[in-house]
Amino acid sequence: MSARTNPFVAAPQLMQQLIDYGATLLVDGLEPSLIKLVGLRACQINGSASGLQRYVTEARNLGESNARIDLLAAWRDTPLYSERERAALAWTEALTRVADTRAPDEDYAAVRAQFTETEEVRLTLLICAFNTFNRVAVGHRLPPQVEAERQAA
Repeated sequence: MSARTNPFVAAPQLMQQLIDYGATLLVDGLEPSLIKLVGLRACQINGSASGLQRYVTEARNLGESNARIDLLAAWRDTPLYSERERAALAWTEALTRVADTRAPDEDYAAVRAQFTETEEVRLTLLICAFNTFNRVAVGHRLPPQVEAERQAA
């Protein structure tokens, strides 16, 4: 993987604004475990190694089970996720792949059945923020923080 511009070095104020925006979406909002699952699913779809590492670690720190983390990519095929989580994950996939999905009515209906209007907007904006961070990370080839683990191996 070739090195690219580090956006945190090249434009620290802009990156801080993005971080601050993301942080505002986490205040008085959705349950932390749901947020981590949504972030992790967006990272899986986008192939963001640094995001995957972050959200797997954060999910585990919240007490999320290995089975729910391991099977997240196949969430439709396991009973491990609640209806609320399923609605959020379907909406995450729909918006992350919006050019292909066009945000189907059935996915929106599932979100509306499980979330208040304010929660639905917050979830939508969180998904957008996760995808923005993923695009920065993937586009700039930001590596996961695994150097210490690799050196120890």
